[in-house]
Amino acid sequence: MASQQQTKIPNGVKFLFGGMAGMGATCFVQPLDLVKNRMQVATSKEHKTSLHVIKHVVKSEGVTALYAGLSAGLLRQATYTTTRLGIYTWLFEKASGPRGEPPNFFVKAGLGMAAGVVGAFVGTPAEVSLIRMTSDGRLPLAERRNYKNVLDALVRMVREEGLVTLWRGAIPTMGRAMVVNAAQLASYSQAKQMLMGTGFFKENIFLHFCASMISGLITTAASMPVDIAKTRIQNMKMIDGKPEYKGAFDVLGKVIRKEGFFSLWKGFTPYYMRLGPHTVITFIFLEQMNLLYKRHVLGDKFAKGGGL
Repeated sequence: MASQQQTKIPNGVKFLFGGMAGMGATCFVQPLDLVKNRMQVATSKEHKTSLHVIKHVVKSEGVTALYAGLSAGLLRQATYTTTRLGIYTWLFEKASGPRGEPPNFFVKAGLGMAAGVVGAFVGTPAEVSLIRMTSDGRLPLAERRNYKNVLDALVRMVREEGLVTLWRGAIPTMGRAMVVNAAQLASYSQAKQMLMGTGFFKENIFLHFCASMISGLITTAASMPVDIAKTRIQNMKMIDGKPEYKGAFDVLGKVIRKEGFFSLWKGFTPYYMRLGPHTVITFIFLEQMNLLYKRHVLGDKFAKGGGL
């Protein structure tokens, strides 16, 4: 009989699979990330719908501009997603029962929050680069930063604004990550468990797809206000030598006062269109890599169990 250790995926492989899954998903949804960021940083009726943003970008900047910031998006996944999914799957395994029984929903949410905070801190420099690169095209030519790629963005930010700029908005980013990961990772695990319990689903891609779409919807609704605060802080410029916003609560207060309460969910459609498919593709990639590893490295009998 194989030992318990032999039936587990090594932690290093979990981190690698998490990063690869996130990076693969980003290649598909990067244009939606750009649309979401453009809508969130717009303080007026500059962009009414996702389609309007896409048309405007293609007309004024070209089709390839939809993938502006892709290098930053990939680095973000390589840092943030690698860390959060790796830590979550490791903690999930630790919190499972002796026979592999999954932890309850509240434990899953706590594990997701812990994984998200660590991942967000590691990924904040790439996040700041991504926000700036995807938002740059909406600025007047004279005000654009014109970063060539994510490495150029990181180097110039340190040189022109100081090292701490790389972690600008780290607190709301970590706050958003707590909400996103508690909602996304816990709701995905819970949705998957509930769907399996109906007897109509089995461990396959269709199950992963359904659980991911449920998870994406819950996560979008829960995390958009903190995401808007994070996005505006990371994209802000100094006005008369002072920062535009004092912090996340200042952003939320100004948005509600000037743009209305429901502006906290501005860009809901592109956010969900981005987060939903990204969640689906990430978890499908992750689950398939886990199953392939279990089947080809650990042996067929270990591939029957679920992943997250």
